Amino acid sequence: MNKNKSIAVVIGTVVLTILLAFTTIVGFGPTGTGAARNIITGLDLSGGVSITYRAISDGTPSSEDMKDTIYKLQQRVAGYSTEAQVYQEGDDRINIEIPGVSDANKILEELGKPGSLSFQTEDGTTVLEGTDVQTAQAATSADSLGNSQNVVELQLTDEGAKKFADATEANIGKRIYIIYDNQVISAPTVQAHITGGTAQITGMADREEAENLASSIRIGSLSLELEELRSNVVGAQLGSAAISTSIKAGAIGLVIVMIFMCIVYLVPGIIASVSLLIYTGLILVCLNAFDLTLTLSGIAGIILSIGMAVDANVIIYARIREEIADGKTVKTAIKIGFQKALSAILDGNITTLIAAAILAYKGTGSVQGFAQTLALGIVLSMFTALVVSRLIVNAVYTLGVKDEKFYGRAKERKAIDFVGKSKIFFILSILVILIGPAGMLMHEKNDGKILNYSLEFMGGTSTTVTFNEDFSIEELDAKVAPVVQEVTKDANIQMQKVTGGNQVIIKTRELSVDERQELEQKLVDEFGVDETTISEESISSTVSAEMKSDAIVAVIIATICMLLYIWFRFKDVRFATSAVIALIHDVLVVLMCYVVLWISVGNTFIACMLTLVGYSINATIVIFDRIRENMKLMKGKDYKDIVNTSITQTLTRSIYTSFTTFVMIAILFIMGVSSIREFALPLMVGVLCGGYSSVCITGPLWYVMKTKIKDKKKK
Repeated sequence: MNKNKSIAVVIGTVVLTILLAFTTIVGFGPTGTGAARNIITGLDLSGGVSITYRAISDGTPSSEDMKDTIYKLQQRVAGYSTEAQVYQEGDDRINIEIPGVSDANKILEELGKPGSLSFQTEDGTTVLEGTDVQTAQAATSADSLGNSQNVVELQLTDEGAKKFADATEANIGKRIYIIYDNQVISAPTVQAHITGGTAQITGMADREEAENLASSIRIGSLSLELEELRSNVVGAQLGSAAISTSIKAGAIGLVIVMIFMCIVYLVPGIIASVSLLIYTGLILVCLNAFDLTLTLSGIAGIILSIGMAVDANVIIYARIREEIADGKTVKTAIKIGFQKALSAILDGNITTLIAAAILAYKGTGSVQGFAQTLALGIVLSMFTALVVSRLIVNAVYTLGVKDEKFYGRAKERKAIDFVGKSKIFFILSILVILIGPAGMLMHEKNDGKILNYSLEFMGGTSTTVTFNEDFSIEELDAKVAPVVQEVTKDANIQMQKVTGGNQVIIKTRELSVDERQELEQKLVDEFGVDETTISEESISSTVSAEMKSDAIVAVIIATICMLLYIWFRFKDVRFATSAVIALIHDVLVVLMCYVVLWISVGNTFIACMLTLVGYSINATIVIFDRIRENMKLMKGKDYKDIVNTSITQTLTRSIYTSFTTFVMIAILFIMGVSSIREFALPLMVGVLCGGYSSVCITGPLWYVMKTKIKDKKKK
């Protein structure tokens, strides 16, 4: 890189940093609101719209129909936000809560009125019911002349595909009427015998007509016909303080990490800090640009991606120091350092990105939201580490910062015998893990459940009450929550304010009739509320059985894909097996933390475990990459020496990355509200455990498998 290009890179970096800061804080346009303030936030952070539907049915609708309808609605409202919640209230009501919006009427208009749907022939014979339609989407396709046209694409169920095949075969050239809520909304002519379960409806005047028809077909494919009962705008579950403290905590944590990097890595540390600032600005702008919903789960994804961004820089600059210690010039050390760090960074990030992609595709709800945020963070972290940092460090060198004292020199360290101590590590891990099942058995005996399942998993009772004054969420936590907890004997309480009045929705575990009466009396006695304004309804879990199964399937597929990738890259299934075993180890240790500390298990539990999966795999890959490299450099050496040397060489990186990631979460724990602290605590345990397992478990475990399970070639 010549001097002119170096000057251009430095100026470009300064301009980009200022531009990102301006875009994030101030923003362009007449509104003057930056990207950071325009990010869509979830119900837990900023509230949204709550809509209640009632099923129209002769008698009480079946549980199967209710569950099917809830699941379909969950998939449908995911278009507004992956963090939207759908759950049952009472016997025949369904609640929909959509975050980040405030216009209930607009949502109702866009969502449509759920009604009955049927496909009928010209003689009035019903050939399809709404339940035979899997989905409907507006699209464009080419007509017979090659011109673009607006269409509606139908995807039918297996049973619906058979029915439609028979109907189209018998009605070629005739119309099939699509009837929604007793009105004909479309009457397409059958042009061919349609098999395979997919079809197109043509003849749309414009895109809007296609989207309206698709929306009506989708909403009409529900198992039950629904009518709107009420709609409200609800406030944040965690209060305004949750956002402000999270922002402050993130800023303080980022500053501490940057100071640490500058002290440890000198000039490269300064460059890494600039890259982190650029990364932070980019991810905030992209969250706004892609309309991703930010929740506690999303915060976890961002924290993990920041940790991985730091990790990439640590790997690079540690490599540069090693090359300088080997006698290379600073210029050569920079070039080789980036080259040698590339495989570890790519393998670690690609492995995590594979998991994120599968979780985003197969998962639902908070799982999908977390995966989207994590994937975005991974891509941006690789860009800033491999492109931005490289450009800046080469530019700084060209402009005169060439003395090795500005870059540092790796110290020669005697290899630590991690393999020799493997039995101690293995026994310690097993003993810690066994605390979990023992605690579960104890809790099942004393509490009737093995984990402290939250309302998201178990459902409970929703109590709506109108107070005589306008309490803030913080005041509700301080004054009302203790009164409710006195009755429930359970700290797992969620409260939401209904915007535009003093009405508050209090969600607790399932309350008995006596407990409901006791709570009503407490609210009357303590706050003087009118008893007639209090109403209770049983509510189902917001995480349905289908969502749980989707999450489990997604995690299993993601784990298998990560295993296959590691196997492919390292040409040894023992690397992959060791990584997965260490991953399971970390998950079980954190699960033990939830059991012992009796931490609430809900959506944040899923986010915590997914964060751990990403972090654990990334840390392990770095060590495996060094083992792979040293197996070529140390030919003839005992595998024990190779493993011990590799772990020792990467030990500083493991400690620094664990420290920086831990700091980000710890500040969030110290400054956050109670719900955030409950979320951050197991994450801190997970980070420490991930660092421990990557150093003390994975390498020794691979060694045991390598020496005890002989290669087929050697047999």
